[in-house]
Amino acid sequence: MVLHPGSFRSPQAQIQHTVIKTVGPLQGLGMADHFVTCSKLGRYLTFQGNGRFLISDDFHSTKFAIPKDAQAVAAIYSRDDLVARAAIMPLAHRAASMDDARREAYEELFELIERQTLSPKVRAGAAEVLKSGFREARIRELEALFTDDLNPARKRYRAFLETVRKLIEQRVSSGTFIDDFLDFTQAVAGRLDFGIYSFCLDRIFASPMIPLQVKKLVTIELLNFPPLVRRELLSNTLASPAADNQIKAFMRHAVAMHLPKEQAVEIDLLEAVKERRITEREIEQRFSQSKTAGSFSAQAGRA
Repeated sequence: MVLHPGSFRSPQAQIQHTVIKTVGPLQGLGMADHFVTCSKLGRYLTFQGNGRFLISDDFHSTKFAIPKDAQAVAAIYSRDDLVARAAIMPLAHRAASMDDARREAYEELFELIERQTLSPKVRAGAAEVLKSGFREARIRELEALFTDDLNPARKRYRAFLETVRKLIEQRVSSGTFIDDFLDFTQAVAGRLDFGIYSFCLDRIFASPMIPLQVKKLVTIELLNFPPLVRRELLSNTLASPAADNQIKAFMRHAVAMHLPKEQAVEIDLLEAVKERRITEREIEQRFSQSKTAGSFSAQAGRA
């Protein structure tokens, strides 16, 4: 079961030790803890308060600051490759501005990121930054490459929003919309921030101007998505007060009919998390208790 935390080798303590040693006491260590919890549950990273998915723009936002240990955790554990790549940039810039003595701890941190990250591109980027000795020019080259990778998908996203607008204005048919939705999804898969894609889907399911039949067709397509992506997207709508009961009922029926029971339970659990009926940590505790009880039962059976 994907939501099971399982055996999770976390270098979070090393991250916190390295970053704190370098820059002094940090505020907001809870964000790093929350990112680790998201990863244990096989989730994309979210903000703790409102549940919004992290996107690459958040790492240079002027509205809020992501703590340095949380940046490092995101670089390692994010299932969104773009978020992971964006997360190492502010760390690299900070290290580039330091003298050699203070930069040593950041070298340790980047070596840790290189070893542990889920993203091959982050691994390569961290290696390049280390090899350059945190040279500012090389960091900016990597940022330019990242922007070049990001822009085409965002351009395609804006084009799809135009198709959504035409659907609302009844200027395209349901079939044409679904065709463009599938082309859009294929074009941006792995190239658009998951949080942006998710927000787009949320708007489709929440809009009263989009026909129920179209929402049903989109739901059917979502059933073919990879399990982790599907679970996040379906549970978003099921937990959303903006989505009407008809599409929620159709989703529940489709999930029950077409997905294995274990995957249906995972969607239900994640819906409960998003509705704040249960916390991520409570899910961890339940699995931990279940695992302990299973171990005890097995030992008793051998006794």
